[in-house]
Amino acid sequence: MAEEAQRAYARWMSAQPIAGVAVWAHTGRGPHLSGAQRRAVLTEWRAALQGKVIVAGANSVEMAREAKEGGADALLAFPRREDTVAYYAELARELPVIAFYLYEAAGGVSYDDATLHEILSLPGVIGIKVATLDSVMTFQRIAALMRDHPDKRLITGEDRFLGYSLQMGARAALIGMGAALTDLQAKALSAFRDGDHASFLRLSTQFDAFAQTTFIAPMEGYIRRMLWALAAEGVIPDDACDDPWGPALDPAERDIVRRAVRDARAARG
Repeated sequence: MAEEAQRAYARWMSAQPIAGVAVWAHTGRGPHLSGAQRRAVLTEWRAALQGKVIVAGANSVEMAREAKEGGADALLAFPRREDTVAYYAELARELPVIAFYLYEAAGGVSYDDATLHEILSLPGVIGIKVATLDSVMTFQRIAALMRDHPDKRLITGEDRFLGYSLQMGARAALIGMGAALTDLQAKALSAFRDGDHASFLRLSTQFDAFAQTTFIAPMEGYIRRMLWALAAEGVIPDDACDDPWGPALDPAERDIVRRAVRDARAARG
């Protein structure tokens, strides 16, 4: 683990206009990390982001308890096919839970409406993050279903249609794309909240172009591409961009990501 690069990244992120961060989640390869690595990650981020929310990914009670002991504020519960509702209820005994509707290619589960209603009816579940990547119809279905749960929060994880997901009812964003060009995306959310439609449209166009260079096939390569983007921003060193669990990528893609970062930076002024 590149401890110095992570420390620099956490310091940089602490200065961004964010409510908090997620650790141990899909973008952070949480289920692949050892317990010692997870604890080191959470300790670093908890120290850097005092006063801000830290959501920790969890796929077991053990991870949930580690998160609680390390000072996390909530859990992002990885999907599970078996005993789904009991699983969410068990995690919620440790910390408030955000359910996770993740695209199946990344290990997600296509929960039906009945299961979603059961999950969202649990007192310890505070909302759901939806990350389908390309299924607008699924997001629309879940957004409509959320009307029956007005006390729960619809959180977008839709990097490829972030702007539209806000229009469909998302009131927060927890997105892998937010790992870089963070201020650009935060400004878009603020513009939408404030009814500044001209700024929202302009910013949406900018980060949509960025997403079209980073969230592409092979999709699991997006994690390495986001590291490349951070290096292009000067946040982490060029040699701290390895993703041992991701696919091999054409080195030429790195230049494309660099150009996308440069274009976004120039557009935001």
